[in-house]
Amino acid sequence: MNFWIVNFRKGIILSAIIAIVLFTITAIIGNSAFFLLVNEDLGKVADHFMEYYTYVGDGICWVICLLLFMVFKKYKEILFLVFGFVYTTIVTQSFKYIFMPYEPRPLSVIANKTLVHRVEGVDIHLISSFPSGHTTTAFTFYLFACIIINNKWVVYLGIIPALLVGYSRVYLAQHFPRDVAGGIVAAILCSMVSVISYQAVQKRRDRNKTIA
Repeated sequence: MNFWIVNFRKGIILSAIIAIVLFTITAIIGNSAFFLLVNEDLGKVADHFMEYYTYVGDGICWVICLLLFMVFKKYKEILFLVFGFVYTTIVTQSFKYIFMPYEPRPLSVIANKTLVHRVEGVDIHLISSFPSGHTTTAFTFYLFACIIINNKWVVYLGIIPALLVGYSRVYLAQHFPRDVAGGIVAAILCSMVSVISYQAVQKRRDRNKTIA
C-alpha cells in the first residue's frame, strides 16, 4: 500500500474521531452550554493570537498554498488544491446560503450576552453558522498534507494547527463546536472526493499517453 494512502486514512480516522466527540458532547450537554464551556476568556494574549491565527483557515490561504506548491515544484499536486477549493466552496456555501441560510450563530442564540467572551475589534456574524468554513479549509489542508508530505508524523502534528483554527472560531464567538465538527466532516468528504477526482485525471492522462 502506498505510504500516502496510509497517512491519508489515518488523518481521516483521527479527524472523524474529533468530529464525533464534538457532536457527542453537543448532544449530551447542549449546543449553547458546550459553546460557553469552550468560549472561556484566556486573556489578552490569547485574544490577539486567536484574532489573527483564525485567518489560517481563510480563503486567501488557498492562494498562499498554491504559491508554495509552485515554489517547491509540486505541479501535479496542485490539482489537489484546485479540486479541494472547488469542492469545499460548493459544500460550505451550499449549506450556509441554500440549505441552512438562517442557522443562528452563538450571539443570536444566547440571551445573556455577558456570558459570551468577545474579542474587541472582531466583527461577529449572526447567521449562516453551519458548517465552519475556516475549519473546513484548515482540515482540508491538513488531509492534503497527509498525502503530500512523506512523513508519518504529519498525521499527528499536522492536526494540531488545523484543530486550533476550529478552536479559534469558537473562541472568537463565531461558531458553535457543532459547526466546527461539521467543518471537519465537510473537509473529510471534500478531500476524499478530491483524491478520487485526482486519480481519475491521472488515469486519463496515462491512458492518453499509452494511446499516443
